[in-house]
Amino acid sequence: MLRVTIVVPCFDEENRLDVAAFQSCREADFCFVNDGSRDGTLRVLQSLAATDPSRFRVVDLEENGGKAEAVRLGMVEVLSTNPPEFVGFWDADLATPLSELPRFLDIFDQRPETQMVIGARVRLLGREITRKPFRHYFGRAGATLISLSLGIAVYDTQCGAKVFRSSEMMREVFSKPFISRWIFDVEIIARVIHHIGRAAAAAAIYELPLAVWRDVHGSKVKTGDYLRGLRDLWTIHRAYNARR
Repeated sequence: MLRVTIVVPCFDEENRLDVAAFQSCREADFCFVNDGSRDGTLRVLQSLAATDPSRFRVVDLEENGGKAEAVRLGMVEVLSTNPPEFVGFWDADLATPLSELPRFLDIFDQRPETQMVIGARVRLLGREITRKPFRHYFGRAGATLISLSLGIAVYDTQCGAKVFRSSEMMREVFSKPFISRWIFDVEIIARVIHHIGRAAAAAAIYELPLAVWRDVHGSKVKTGDYLRGLRDLWTIHRAYNARR
């Protein structure tokens, strides 16, 4: 079986974390990053880790640094010590259910050139993609701007389910803090492009249309975050286009 460790950033997830779902997912190990939670999240995570320390670990950040830094530090932790073949990150609310994970790993098996598989919330017949209309339309407009900025066509950078092939490039991608707090997923792709070029990045990144994705009550993404994302996109565009 392919070895994969999934990083799960957690901020105030005491009442939302589906412990049973993580315990029943046998396809992966998990690294939970407690991002300075103010509730009992750390206690819940430590109790989960105690049930099987070989599969669950916890990184505790005393201060809230935001999702971008929580993901990055979790990825650094996993990639720095005996990394598995694959690493990734997944939203704690499981809007993308863990039952989708084997499909991500199948892509790597079928496509040896693939370095990064990202979930895409595409509303196709036969798929169960439940998303609030305003988020969908904001997302479509944002994806157009992101594609223009990156110079490669991408449908959905913001889905919180991504898996990477462990490599020196990925260690480098996550080695330094992101300049973006709100759309660091775009910056990950920008860093890959910086390393191997647009054409190679377009071949190395695979978007997987999800079979199931659901808006989960209590999402921390607010309308104003989309405006902050636009500002961050301009910052990323200037920073990484200047480097090429």
